[in-house]
Amino acid sequence: MKKITIILILFLIDRFVKLYLVNLQENGIDVDFYISSFLNIYLVWNTGIGFGLASLESNNVYHFLTIIIAFINLGLIYYLVKSKGIYSYLLSIVIGGSLGNLYDRIYFSAVPDFIDFHIKNFHWFVFNVADIFITIGIIGLIMVELFKSKKDSAQ
Repeated sequence: MKKITIILILFLIDRFVKLYLVNLQENGIDVDFYISSFLNIYLVWNTGIGFGLASLESNNVYHFLTIIIAFINLGLIYYLVKSKGIYSYLLSIVIGGSLGNLYDRIYFSAVPDFIDFHIKNFHWFVFNVADIFITIGIIGLIMVELFKSKKDSAQ
């Protein structure tokens, strides 16, 4: 039950933030906010995969990628059901973010990205809250595996 709660909370946080910014744009408000010297809010529509990679104009490629992402989500949910301990929480974080982006791909036919992190003129890829959740979950899974490997090899 905790796993589902985590997924739902993260999904809803992602939905709220994205819908807030999309509604601003639909009401004629320019979604281009200067936050600091290294962070802006700038709404763009991503038709690719994570961080705008593989953005193509082809509907067939877009739909194919969406189907692959849906199957990946099903695989993650399968692993979530089988997982225990910290793995289940980290997978829940990944799934919560991934389902948020998958929803957008299906509903909007693109994912709204809006966090523009940059250092001077070097801009990282524009991303969103769901991407943060996915990244945190994956980094956590990698860290757990690294520490588990070190512990196993020490024994």
